Amino acid sequence: MALYSIGETEELTGVKANIIRYWESICPSISPMKDSGGRRSYSQRNIELILRMKYLVYTKKYTVEGARDQLYKETSAYENHADELISIHELRSQLIDLYLTVRHSKAELSKGN
Repeated sequence: MALYSIGETEELTGVKANIIRYWESICPSISPMKDSGGRRSYSQRNIELILRMKYLVYTKKYTVEGARDQLYKETSAYENHADELISIHELRSQLIDLYLTVRHSKAELSKGN
């Protein structure tokens, strides 16, 4: 399972780190794992929840609390279609890993020139 730093999560989602940390305090399902130094590690599921929160808050104009409540409703519906959604999540995770690999490779090539 891929884990992402808060910087990578910020890059992947387009949501600033301070907003992500705030959403974590409002929506416990976004809580990342933390190492002994307190550094956050976000799972693919965390990324998806942050993207969904972003959509609900910025596009659909939900309040943060309203978006959190909507996420809770969707999570219970998620359980009814788990197999199909797991396949989609695995594919999305592979695509994100590929994106990050290409991005890091481009950065390395730029340094070499």
